[in-house]
Amino acid sequence: MKKRIYIVLGFVFVALASVGVFLPLLPTVPFLLLAAWFFAGSSERFHKWLLNHRIFGEYIRNYKEKKGMLLRHKIQSLALLWAGIGYTFFFAMKDVDPDKLFYIRIFLAVVLIGVTTHLLMLKTVKNDK
Repeated sequence: MKKRIYIVLGFVFVALASVGVFLPLLPTVPFLLLAAWFFAGSSERFHKWLLNHRIFGEYIRNYKEKKGMLLRHKIQSLALLWAGIGYTFFFAMKDVDPDKLFYIRIFLAVVLIGVTTHLLMLKTVKNDK
């Protein structure tokens, strides 16, 4: 039963990581790492599938082996993060209660600063080799 739950959770986190590729507030790599952990504890086949995945495998291997993050991925991540949160911060909250708006903006700023700091602190791999 535990294996089945872990497999389901692994795929849930792969799905969240997939969404996170397009939505800056959802972090892709932590969800992939969780998926890899759940697959490692439940299914060698799914674990290998994720590690060798055409899109996600590279993220997990680089993170797991402490190689860092490719420069192009770091730039793309930072650009999407700043664009998404910046848009939300300035334009997407017109209907929010003004009393809550301040706290939402503080939260967004904290997320922006935290994720940016984390990404900048990761080692930068300058090429794909």
